[in-house]
Amino acid sequence: MYQPSTVPYRQHRGFEHAFSSGSLSLGLFFPIEAFAGDRPTMHNQVALAKRAEALGFSALWFRDVPLRDPNFGDVGQVFDPWVYMGFMAAHTSKIGLGTASIVLPLRNPLHTAKAAASVDQLSNGRLLLGVASGDRPIEFPAFNIDPEKRGELFRERVEVIRRVQHTSFEHVRWSDGELIGADLIPKPTTREIPLFVTGHSRQSLDWIARHGCGWITYPRPPQLQQMLVAKWRQEVVAQCGGEYKPFLQSLYIDLDASPSTAPSPIHLGFKLGRHHLIDLLDVLQEIGVDHVILNLKYGQRSAAQVVEELGAHVVPHFQALHSRAKHAGTDDRPDGQLIGEW
Repeated sequence: MYQPSTVPYRQHRGFEHAFSSGSLSLGLFFPIEAFAGDRPTMHNQVALAKRAEALGFSALWFRDVPLRDPNFGDVGQVFDPWVYMGFMAAHTSKIGLGTASIVLPLRNPLHTAKAAASVDQLSNGRLLLGVASGDRPIEFPAFNIDPEKRGELFRERVEVIRRVQHTSFEHVRWSDGELIGADLIPKPTTREIPLFVTGHSRQSLDWIARHGCGWITYPRPPQLQQMLVAKWRQEVVAQCGGEYKPFLQSLYIDLDASPSTAPSPIHLGFKLGRHHLIDLLDVLQEIGVDHVILNLKYGQRSAAQVVEELGAHVVPHFQALHSRAKHAGTDDRPDGQLIGEW
């Protein structure tokens, strides 16, 4: 019999919708489009987001890219992530809304805490808070931040955000601010918004396991990813007694119109047909990946076509296991030696 966890983030609506131990779920990065260069058109995004929700995707993910650096190659979804999430929250009803990821050192932690709690409340508990220390050199001097201190600032801001979101009128002091005699409002829908550390964010894996509700990392060959998943599970057991903390990764895909097209590498992903995509996702599920965030930037087909094909053939493949795992509370991963094919 499935028993809900008493850990606050496990009771969060967005977390429950997106994650179940033992099964893999799928999300989409904004912009939901293929585009050349560094700047997308941002056309038709509401319709695509609503369609992704109807087709069973678990989450939509928003990036935090405050400045355009032509040398970096991608400005994300162009709009401020908090403003855009609020906009998309009003056009959707159940799909998770994730940040991947808010660059904490560039932002005042009170602003981040208030924005996160506001989106969480306005979306009825759908925010999944991915956070990072930042990796674009041009941003740090623009915000008067010493990049060598971003690891320390990251840890500090995580602590401040968490404290002000679940306490009232508590005295909180940090390196560049102090909260005395005032309270942050609103509070989130649960005591703790699920927080996911991206990459290492200049932290040790044991710190991430203790302080994060999950880990967002990058695509790797399955054999290497399997070793990283194993290290993550070991740290979670060591630091938190094995409480479920999902392992997430991104994946760029160029989904070919032919379902049988064999995979060939692209930047941080593959060009491939849906049969091979399902095989790859089966492998990732088998090794313990809980959620894959698909990015369509390098695709050759329209995003609308790709979303429809994914929703008709790929998402349903994983929905049944996701549902069974959620209600059984077991690690019901498929058997087999699929990893050898990748």
